[in-house]
Amino acid sequence: MVVGARRAGLSISQSAQLLGFSHTTISRVYKEWCEKGKTSSMQQSCGQKCLVDARGQRRMGRLIQADRRATLTEITTRYNRGFTQAPVWTQNT
Repeated sequence: MVVGARRAGLSISQSAQLLGFSHTTISRVYKEWCEKGKTSSMQQSCGQKCLVDARGQRRMGRLIQADRRATLTEITTRYNRGFTQAPVWTQNT
């Protein structure tokens, strides 16, 4: 978006105001694009770490598919309880 705005003829100030970024960010991104052709950050380690690994995501998917009407609280409880116990909705009483 920064590169597009600058190539469309907008000034740094106009681009910053339009996109909601600082003047420094607009300048840096556009300069990097001009010099290296790079438009996105290569840093992939930013942001919050994923709390559930791939195995946990598959497990959660199975829980959700097993009971589509379950609330978030119910799914969380079942996920945290694990598969050591039979699910509540299939137990014989």
